[in-house]
Amino acid sequence: MRDTIRFLRNGRIVELADFGPTETLLDYLRLREGAVGTKEGCNEGDCGACTVAIGTSEGGRMVYRPVNACIQFVGMMDGKEIVTVEDLAEGEDLHPVQAAMVDLHGSQCGFCTPGIVMSLFTLYHADAEPTRRTITDWLAGNLCRCTGYRPIVDAAKAACAGPADDKFSAEAGATTGLLDFLADRRDIFVGDDERFFAAPRTVDGLADLYARHPDATLVAGATDVGLWVTKQMRSLPKIIHLGRVLGMDRVEDAGNAVLIGAAATYDEVAPHMAAIDPDLGEVFRRIGSKHVRSAGTVGGNVANGSPIGDTPPMLIALGAAVELRLGDDSRVLPVESYFIDYGKQDRRPGEFVAGLLVPKLAEDQVFRAYKISKRFDQDISAIMSAFRFTLDGGVITEARVAFGGMAATPKRAAATEAKLVGARPGQAGSWTPALEALAEDFRPIGDMRASAEYRLETARALLAKALVETAGAPTSMTRVVGHREIEATAHG
Repeated sequence: MRDTIRFLRNGRIVELADFGPTETLLDYLRLREGAVGTKEGCNEGDCGACTVAIGTSEGGRMVYRPVNACIQFVGMMDGKEIVTVEDLAEGEDLHPVQAAMVDLHGSQCGFCTPGIVMSLFTLYHADAEPTRRTITDWLAGNLCRCTGYRPIVDAAKAACAGPADDKFSAEAGATTGLLDFLADRRDIFVGDDERFFAAPRTVDGLADLYARHPDATLVAGATDVGLWVTKQMRSLPKIIHLGRVLGMDRVEDAGNAVLIGAAATYDEVAPHMAAIDPDLGEVFRRIGSKHVRSAGTVGGNVANGSPIGDTPPMLIALGAAVELRLGDDSRVLPVESYFIDYGKQDRRPGEFVAGLLVPKLAEDQVFRAYKISKRFDQDISAIMSAFRFTLDGGVITEARVAFGGMAATPKRAAATEAKLVGARPGQAGSWTPALEALAEDFRPIGDMRASAEYRLETARALLAKALVETAGAPTSMTRVVGHREIEATAHG
């Protein structure tokens, strides 16, 4: 066991033992290092002013991802490289991303600029063609109130057009070597039994530690738990980080299903979901921002049981199962059975979500998913809907309908599903009773995102849209394409 964390800063190994369980990376950088180029804005992972790049060694190559330093705990940085805006320039020579931002007038007040530069730094090092759509997706987590995004996008297109050619690419071999050296197989435990940060290396080690400390808080990407600290001011004296558990980040194609480890991030899972159905890929693209998808996990989205989480309704509609582990014992249950009531899940003290099993679609099945939110990018759902229909000769023989934001938990619409059996998607009259049955399944509440009446009427409209599309209506007639997407097509 190790009682320190170790990470890379400017090619130097930093070993840290004196840190609190929930000390954020932002506080470490600004208050300890004095690296104040990383700004504190919203302090909840929305504005991107605190963006830093986190480097990992993957298959012998360096991969850089943007994260929100304000909601990442410094203990989670073990075995990684941390790059901030201060690290980019070489003397008086700006990094290509910084130079492009200057040359193309991408900054005015400058407060958001360091975070934007760091997001573009990760794009600069990514294996991605810098189309307008790719750039806007990459920048969706960086808000700028005074410059406007056109010159920023222009700077991204200019700087990221070719292969990476900076000191980081030149030193990639040495950096991967150092990170591989840091990737030992020891558990981390910093603190004592009353207050600690722990990062087990094996699933058995995690199970044993959590069984002994069932009052600890499990953290994977901290995109939710981080806000418990920065916004709710909760004291979390015991933190168990899942990010070092070997194999827990696996995403495996098992033939008729996809196996997802509880520590696999949205970005890692997204291609596998898009392969099941394009709607899954599109919803994953709109979950949070690139920063959130780089750190947040599907397992965490399920484990924390939010009634407005984006993935649970889709998983429920697909018939997914969740694996739970307590000590040496494991059990599997349908995802919809995991959610009991608001803030309450079928999870015993010391029991944790180990993974998910997501079935693929059969040849006779159709899937649709729609996210309704006030803002297209990086917004919480007002309604999340998902539908899977099994058809035989144009007749629905089985239906799975699930919604988020309509009840205290993500929930199946049992009465609606029963009314859909025997209906023909091409005959609206046959499924009208199913639309009415939604009022039996749900009694939504009104809040700042949507009124109860809006939610119920929109749920009916989304079910109707899914049926109309299943009947063969082209999505060009049923889905609104915004100016953003038109521009992406025109300039892509």
